[in-house]
Amino acid sequence: MWGTVGDHLRARFGGAIGVGRVEEMLRDGRFVGVDGPVSGGEPYAAGLRLWFHRDFPPEERVPFEIGIVYRDERIVVADKPHFLATMPRGRHVTETALARLRRELGTAELQPAHRLDRMTAGLVLFVVRPQDRGAYQTLFRDRLVGKEYEAVAPYDPGLALPVTVRSRIVKERGVMAAREEPGEPNSESRIELVEHRNGFGRYRLLPATGQTHQLRVHMNALGLPILNDPVYPVVREDGPEDFGRPLQLLARRLEFTDPLTRTPLRFESRLRLSGLG
Repeated sequence: MWGTVGDHLRARFGGAIGVGRVEEMLRDGRFVGVDGPVSGGEPYAAGLRLWFHRDFPPEERVPFEIGIVYRDERIVVADKPHFLATMPRGRHVTETALARLRRELGTAELQPAHRLDRMTAGLVLFVVRPQDRGAYQTLFRDRLVGKEYEAVAPYDPGLALPVTVRSRIVKERGVMAAREEPGEPNSESRIELVEHRNGFGRYRLLPATGQTHQLRVHMNALGLPILNDPVYPVVREDGPEDFGRPLQLLARRLEFTDPLTRTPLRFESRLRLSGLG
């Protein structure tokens, strides 16, 4: 159907980004084949492979910086701020911890070994070398990482704590909130009260599993929704981010034996929650 590569690109992408933008990308060498940039005048051939980096829409900058807790030739342990996604997903691409750290540290192959919810702050482990990533991911898969979280939520003097919560959590793609349902439990969290004042408590949360939104779901199920949670117990209407009201949930500690050096490692977040003042 097309005489040249350019004809194909204009027909395929012109409706989405405009023919003029396709022409501009061709002039700038943005479409690349196995032998380098293409001009668009090459004969069209079925099965020809081309690559390009799509343009990212503008993203609002999350006005908090990432702290580096530890760094060596194998790993980076970072303090991810609230509102910053761990890695690109959906509309969050350039404003993610991974994208920022790659730029700031000059480590193009950096990858996360696990993930924190966008609204949760605290420790995230990143792997510097691609060949090492599987070893560190396996620690999380096999539950060999000690994890401790901190949360601020309402205080209920009638609730006996500590308590271990076990339930079955289901998270459907495209649905904001996870839910609990009958069936074999796939999640477990221990909830401890550290202190309380003015109607709120500071809680230590020890997850034994890692289901999506697990701690937020379990705290809400106890009648203790985490302060400033935009999803539990009620999903807030979509709108501008309120950076002054971060979810009061912090990944405070990571502890594990390094799978490559066999060295015991323990890291503490330098961030602090503000919910109790």
